[in-house]
Amino acid sequence: MTLFLCSIEGMALAQTQLPEPFAYPTKGQTQEQQQQDHFACYSWAKQQTGVDPSQLSPMTTAQSSQQGQMVQGAARGSLLGVVGGAIGGNVGEGAAIGAGVGALTGLFRRREEQQQQAQAQAQLQAAEQQQLANYYRAWTTCMQGRGYTVN
Repeated sequence: MTLFLCSIEGMALAQTQLPEPFAYPTKGQTQEQQQQDHFACYSWAKQQTGVDPSQLSPMTTAQSSQQGQMVQGAARGSLLGVVGGAIGGNVGEGAAIGAGVGALTGLFRRREEQQQQAQAQAQLQAAEQQQLANYYRAWTTCMQGRGYTVN
């Protein structure tokens, strides 16, 4: 008898920490029958839960570059410094001070954005893990109903 471990293919499991269930045929199902049952249970679980594991979003975040933040901040600060320097009589010194302050402001904004992105990513990952757990429960129920032991 050929042992065929059914598994859910195409998932972003590296990004989630849920173990993928495996199904063992306990009623002598052929490999072809196992594949048919796997697909039927995949479709049924997807319909029941509204979750398609292959469509869960990748855990990537859109990150702006730190250097870009600094340059933008420095440019804005430099413009303000030029205006301030012109009023005070030293345009070059005002621009230099403004650029430094602007760069620091850009770094502070970048740090705040990173913290917000990390929090959003953690929330997304928790929600996707819950969806995946619901899907796996449905898939497991279906496969057990078709005569498989699922772990």
